[in-house]
Amino acid sequence: MPLRAPFAAPPTRGVPAFEPLRVRGGGGGRRLRQAVWRQRRALAAALALTAAVLGATGLGGGAAPGGGAAYGAGAGSKAGDVPERVRRPGRQVSAPVRIADAGAVRLLRPGDHVDVIAAGQAGSGAAAGGRVLAKGALVAEVPPPPAEGTALEGALIVLSVPRGTATALAGAALSSPLAVTLC
Repeated sequence: MPLRAPFAAPPTRGVPAFEPLRVRGGGGGRRLRQAVWRQRRALAAALALTAAVLGATGLGGGAAPGGGAAYGAGAGSKAGDVPERVRRPGRQVSAPVRIADAGAVRLLRPGDHVDVIAAGQAGSGAAAGGRVLAKGALVAEVPPPPAEGTALEGALIVLSVPRGTATALAGAALSSPLAVTLC
């Protein structure tokens, strides 16, 4: 025996006719994409402008903190000189340097940055105060002093500097005693 529903289903009716819904603005997704695209172009333009300004002014690098050149040609310049743009070579070499004051060398540790100064000659006038050979040179190694050596000979340190600065340090060490200052 078939089961009968307690209530009869209502009669079917058709869907009434109505106008299609229209969202204001029509292409909302298109407008959003255009706004995002405009922002991307503005950001890219701002980054390109910043890169051009840094490239033109030389603020992107090449100078040590404090405004002077780190190594090489402009390292010994006077305070009033206009700093010239110095290009640092990528290749660093190890330069063993004998420092006249062995006590000062005992204060150094690998990783320290030092300025290397050549003592001036007694009768040379303006150079009597000394000249800076390297600014901000990295101390790579501080070898232990030899057991039989005397403190009068000075002490040896190994600096990591560009090749041209290493040559200048070796040449100056032949004619005058060298000193260091911690940076």
